[in-house]
Amino acid sequence: MVRIIMSGCNGFMGRTVTEIVAADEEAQIVAGIDLEDKGDKAYPVFTDIADCDVEADVLIDFSSPKALDGLIRYCTDRKVAAIFCTTGYSQEQIDQIKEAAGKTAVMKSANMSLGINMLLKLLQDAAKLLAPAGFDMEIVEKHHNLKVDAPSGTALALADSINEALGQKYEYTYDRSQERRKREKYEIGISAVRGGNIVGEHEVIFAGLDEVIEFRHTAYSKSVFAKGAVQAAKYMAGKPAGFYDMGDVVCG
Repeated sequence: MVRIIMSGCNGFMGRTVTEIVAADEEAQIVAGIDLEDKGDKAYPVFTDIADCDVEADVLIDFSSPKALDGLIRYCTDRKVAAIFCTTGYSQEQIDQIKEAAGKTAVMKSANMSLGINMLLKLLQDAAKLLAPAGFDMEIVEKHHNLKVDAPSGTALALADSINEALGQKYEYTYDRSQERRKREKYEIGISAVRGGNIVGEHEVIFAGLDEVIEFRHTAYSKSVFAKGAVQAAKYMAGKPAGFYDMGDVVCG
């Protein structure tokens, strides 16, 4: 049984993880962390993680970058594996997370979806075959009208995965309206669409001579990220100190 601390337990993702774990015989949430205890959880909730005295194997964080210092201190002191699912970290905080991996098992991923992380692996194989054959590569991502960043972190992760497979030779183009020019050979175009309540859709296009190959992932609800986080918790429990990502979960 994997014992989980849920940081951000009162938020949407925290509540979703709670529901998923409640139906999972291999995992249990033993404590929650949030700004207040609403008294509606089956586990104890602490407003300060420093006060948490419950034994646990792994911490899942869907809270705020502001909570990072306390979470890292707790996990490194107690050797609890940490899964950081929160977005909006500064580069300094990302460096802090990687440094913590020297003391305990740490995971951070741009997208906790198992499907997206499987796609990251598939794209590397496709790029190695298709790019040398002259295929152009384009990424189109779609999200709801409240999302403020563009392109999405997932779109950039997809481009980075392709670029890594091809020896980091490619530049990213975000807006072709700014200049009139022919498409460059070593170029990956990334386009962002914002509208309605689209949870998340990412399409990767390999366009060659007389044929087009498309990879697409569509998230119909945010629960896919919560499910991935629970799978990651099972994977991370008992792992030695080090920095991990969802690719490790996909590969087993």
